[in-house]
Amino acid sequence: MRDWAELLRVSALFTVPGDVLAGVAAVGARPDMRALSAVGCSLCLYEAGMALNDWADRDEDARERPHRPIPSGRIRPAAALGAAVGLTGAGLAFAATAGRRAATVAGALAATVWAYDLKFKHTGGGPVAMGVARGLDLLLGAEAAGGRFSQRSAVTSAAILAAHTLAVTHVSRNETMGGSTRVPLIALASTVVTGVVVGRPVAPQGHRVNGGLSAAAALATAYVATAARPFLHAALNPSPPLTQRAVGGGIRALIPLQAALAARAGAPFLGTALMAGAPIARRLARKVSPT
Repeated sequence: MRDWAELLRVSALFTVPGDVLAGVAAVGARPDMRALSAVGCSLCLYEAGMALNDWADRDEDARERPHRPIPSGRIRPAAALGAAVGLTGAGLAFAATAGRRAATVAGALAATVWAYDLKFKHTGGGPVAMGVARGLDLLLGAEAAGGRFSQRSAVTSAAILAAHTLAVTHVSRNETMGGSTRVPLIALASTVVTGVVVGRPVAPQGHRVNGGLSAAAALATAYVATAARPFLHAALNPSPPLTQRAVGGGIRALIPLQAALAARAGAPFLGTALMAGAPIARRLARKVSPT
């Protein structure tokens, strides 16, 4: 079980449900059974991407990270690929119960996950594909809640989430070799700008912001505090350990970012509830790396 937990990066799982729930909040809805189905889809597709990632990188990992589950022989490549296929199927099955439009977004999300791992990861389009995947994950929640793909509030939240993911993915490209000061600095600047934007609540059309001002500001501050410090350390000393720590901090910062997006959209209580996953993710990260 520990080997599979390492392969699937279970410590990062707590960064996933908030995508969907932030999308639900973005269209002024409340979580229901369709939203829960979308969360199930999101979790399955995320884990499918983790398994497929290590299957696709098994030769590279054998040279650079031989301790990982596949190159070390603890998990067979065929088992990892089978898990990726099975989890993708399970995710799409969950999406089918969340409505036709949600299922359409889930199909695009699954295609993006597979395209990233098999084609785009080591190209200039890799970070973009990762950002698109996170953005689609938020839009999955908006569609499951009965919103519209084109609703401006949902698109704005998706773009913010995608921008953060894009920055973290750029930093992650140097986590085994280190050596980049410019990329963590750009990620740091992006974090500060994002924090300022999400700290100002803007409710969906036709909905009021109730208590969202203070909650959004506090959660945005928590987001900046989580991501900015490790980015700064990696910029000052771009060694592999500090770069890896910056990537881990950027991943964990997704939770307060999702929470701030929910509060910004007029759901401060949902945003506060999402933060409950942050300490659990932090503790699990000490046992199983999220990167």
